[in-house]
Amino acid sequence: MTEHATLGFDPAPGNPTAVLALTRKLSASAASLGEASRVMKALVSHSSAWQGEAATAFRASLSQELPRYLASAHTSLAEAARRLTGWHETLVAHRALAAQYESRAATAKTPEALADARRLARELASEHAAAARRVAATLDTASARLTPKEPGLLSSIWHKIVDDPGDGLSNASAILGLLGAGIALACPPAGLAVMLVAGGLSLAALTTHLADPKFRKPLVDGATKGEFDADFWKSSVTLLGDTAGSVPGLAAVASGAKAGAAAARAAMVAAPEASAPSGLGAGATAFRSTTWSTANTLREVESPLTAWALRESPQHVRDRVGVAVAGAGAATAVADYVSDSDAVEHGSTAADGVRGVLDDTPSTVAKSRQFWTVMRP
Repeated sequence: MTEHATLGFDPAPGNPTAVLALTRKLSASAASLGEASRVMKALVSHSSAWQGEAATAFRASLSQELPRYLASAHTSLAEAARRLTGWHETLVAHRALAAQYESRAATAKTPEALADARRLARELASEHAAAARRVAATLDTASARLTPKEPGLLSSIWHKIVDDPGDGLSNASAILGLLGAGIALACPPAGLAVMLVAGGLSLAALTTHLADPKFRKPLVDGATKGEFDADFWKSSVTLLGDTAGSVPGLAAVASGAKAGAAAARAAMVAAPEASAPSGLGAGATAFRSTTWSTANTLREVESPLTAWALRESPQHVRDRVGVAVAGAGAATAVADYVSDSDAVEHGSTAADGVRGVLDDTPSTVAKSRQFWTVMRP
């Protein structure tokens, strides 16, 4: 306060020496990041002689992530250094004016002269504060671009679905399976419709996974090399879940197709003059009704283990246990999107594996037996 004792306040607070030192540090850091970015780009462009999976992953990681982050950080620090250079010049000029106004106030002969010096000092303080806010805003913007931001939850989920569509279909099937089981408690036809859609998604997930070399590789390595690692178990459990989810829908459609074909042939034999139109109509009707009734029959088939464990329980308790089992599958599906923790992923795989052994596999075997009973000539 003694530096501006007559004015009563400092119109231009700040330390030009400290700002200049920070500016030089930022400029040096920006130059280093620029050089690092140049080296990374050169490394990517000259690594074509290195071949193989490791080389492909290395180039993909560098070309998509590190050089972009380095370039962004270089640009941000260079912008911050430029803004601080301008602020240093402004600060020096404002402090010189503040010293002039303090001198005028100290040598003022009249109250009017002192008031005039203080008025000029207040105007300078207002201008100085506005300039400081503008610089702070630009520095905040540069800082926000300095490092990559973590994606939001929805963005993260979307990227995971795009990166692994097979898992996205499996998880969607599990979530719809829970919704269908819950809806079926109040409205069985609506619940059955939802579960048929879930079965279709399971079939789509199964074909997508089997077409993916990255999904097949751990299974092949486990069978041929004995590499039973975490990836092997994850792929095995996923394959089991996709297969179990696909069976009821496939069985219902197959039985509907059999009944539809038989109805179409019978209609054309009974009315040969009507030919194709009558056959198609009868076949479509039989296909629709048989598919629906078979799906409903298979929905009511319980896992033998569950049936044994709940043999003394009323039907509403069995229904709620079925919802709870579907809920466990939906919970692991949701966990796959809300956490990137290896511990959570391994825990989900273990939970799905236990559910697959105790419920999905016995249930699928029982439903397959029921299906072959219907399909047998």
